[in-house]
Amino acid sequence: MKSENIKIALVGNPNAGKSTLFNALTGLRQKTGNFPGVTVEKKSGTYNLKGSGNQLIREVTLVDLPGTYSIYPKSKDETVVMDILANPKHPDFPSVIIVVADASNLQRNLLLFTEINDLGIPAVLALNMLDVASSMNLTVNAVQLAMQLKVPVVRINARTGEGIVNLNDAVSQVLDQKFKPALTYFYEPTENEGKLIEEVKSYYHLDNDYVALQYVCQHDNFSFLEQPARVKLDGLIEKYGFDENHFLATETIARYEKIKPIVSKAVKSEGGIEPPYWTRKLDAILLHPFWGYVTFIFVLLVIFQAIFAWASYPMDLIDAGTAATIEWVKGILPEGVLNDLITDGILAGIGGIIIFIPQIAILFGLVAILEESGYMARVMVIMDKLMRKFGLNGRSVVPLISGVACAVPAIMTTRSISSRYERLITILVTPLMSCSARLPIFAILIALVVPSTKVFGILNMQGLVLLGLYFLGLVGALLSAWLLSLFLKRTEPSYFMLEVPTYKLPRWGHVGFTMYESVKSFVFEAGKIIMAISIILWVLASYGPGDKMEAAAAQAQQQMAQKPQEQIDAAIASARLENSYAGSFGRFIEPAIRPLGYDWKIGIALLASFAAREVFVGTMATIYSISGDTEDVLTVKQRLIQEKNPETGGPMYTPAVCYSLLIFYVFAMMCMSTIAVVYRETHGWKWPMIQLAYLTVLAYVSAFAVYQLMS
Repeated sequence: MKSENIKIALVGNPNAGKSTLFNALTGLRQKTGNFPGVTVEKKSGTYNLKGSGNQLIREVTLVDLPGTYSIYPKSKDETVVMDILANPKHPDFPSVIIVVADASNLQRNLLLFTEINDLGIPAVLALNMLDVASSMNLTVNAVQLAMQLKVPVVRINARTGEGIVNLNDAVSQVLDQKFKPALTYFYEPTENEGKLIEEVKSYYHLDNDYVALQYVCQHDNFSFLEQPARVKLDGLIEKYGFDENHFLATETIARYEKIKPIVSKAVKSEGGIEPPYWTRKLDAILLHPFWGYVTFIFVLLVIFQAIFAWASYPMDLIDAGTAATIEWVKGILPEGVLNDLITDGILAGIGGIIIFIPQIAILFGLVAILEESGYMARVMVIMDKLMRKFGLNGRSVVPLISGVACAVPAIMTTRSISSRYERLITILVTPLMSCSARLPIFAILIALVVPSTKVFGILNMQGLVLLGLYFLGLVGALLSAWLLSLFLKRTEPSYFMLEVPTYKLPRWGHVGFTMYESVKSFVFEAGKIIMAISIILWVLASYGPGDKMEAAAAQAQQQMAQKPQEQIDAAIASARLENSYAGSFGRFIEPAIRPLGYDWKIGIALLASFAAREVFVGTMATIYSISGDTEDVLTVKQRLIQEKNPETGGPMYTPAVCYSLLIFYVFAMMCMSTIAVVYRETHGWKWPMIQLAYLTVLAYVSAFAVYQLMS
């Protein structure tokens, strides 16, 4: 049975297991985007609502709303929750809400539930993390809780899938109105508030008192209200002398007064309540002012060692397989333009990307394990004190660490930072964290100049250099943040509050899904760009203005007449490339990049990689395939090793050139997508242009210094 566009919303506190439940219910049937009208990331998926006999009842859409402690927002992400729940005309307005609550901290979690309940939208309460509650000597009686709250209450384990069938039944009963809860309001308005509510309900045609109160309190956050409606509400607030701050304080106290006796009846404690044993033992180390930092550095070291040590064998197989595929395609297709386009253009470019799938998968998999285990929250806590010295706070760690994956979603996560000042600085410095798109560049250049020898018998030199590059990006981000904090004026106080979750074993299915999604996104999103750029590059490198290419080819053949045929073919191919449209453009910008040690071929790759950093390696593979320096089909690494400097006759990719390129890509602005998201998040071109300018200058000056010192 189809859903008829039935929407089910997931709502819950951060770290309550809401996203884990979302993944368990939807599996691979997910999609991401933005909520209509805003730039907040939206996760939705198809949810097969099954009954007790595992029989499909209906297919619905599950929408994962941003995590929040209350319906009163503290960040941009949280404003989405009420912008949807207060507007029945919103495309994501739910028929039923599943409120996911952490059973180990029920009193705090029920605050959000009571607010949702008072909005009048049918709800089901899903009690998660009961195993954690049990480890804290807590027993939660779901039946008693349901009797008091007058809504279905279901015991679940989002990580293992336990209780999902019962959750399906409860949602189905509410959808089919077989369960009709007697609406119990947890907040009773005062007499003066009641008069204000009636006028708001009458003017806006509302039928719920609490929704009317939210119009009063949050109308500035509601995107669906026009300016005249907001002005009208401001007038009503003034007419009735409504004090929002006093109301919020009074409402919260009133709710907790009703929640406490409910929790005391439903939750029984057997002995003292304290964090689980292993949580206390591990936190003594991981939150220690010294050992916490040491542990964090060690974890990063393990990650970057793994990227090289574990990925080298599958990467070699993929690289050799790509070269063999290109050779095979060259052999079966007739010689000509189509053969050259497919092999030297498309396949050479794509081959420069898929080789890095193992490294990307390992990076994302290990980061997912850190997040799933609860360790990432500890990193935020220990880093808060350090971050404040640079004008940031602990929440800035999430965007910075996320920037190791991709700057675009990382910059979007800055919405959780309540201070506009700290949010802006975090946005401006996040691109300095080396994203996964830079990993292919780092990997190929490090492999050229850094031996894979062991240090102290266990540490791989290449992994240490990679860690050093990421650490350099972090240092650059912190120093840039400090400099920016000297010029930007702070207009509001800063605070950092975070719930530290208990430690949990990673949900391996979720980790695997994260790896799959990240690799798929990397390959297919990058693949689109690479294919387009590879085709454009092939055209630009295969054709030139007038008859320059033919003349250059004839001259090269004449000069090399006495040489072996292989050298003549290579000289002709190089002459044609140099006089093509791509070569002409590369020659045009060469004077600007020559002080950095780069030639015109590298210049072409630098500009192409502005579309996406991972394009750099694919571009080099395409260019060197076309240049025809050998008649054999070689891997990307072999092509770079064999490239010669026409002026010196020695290798083009010397340590000076490679380290200059590495430093350039550590500091350079990531890509066009990053500029676009910064424009969207800052609502103008001012800050993206400032960001592009200072990062370009920093990258150029740093690369220049490195090349000149090493030459």
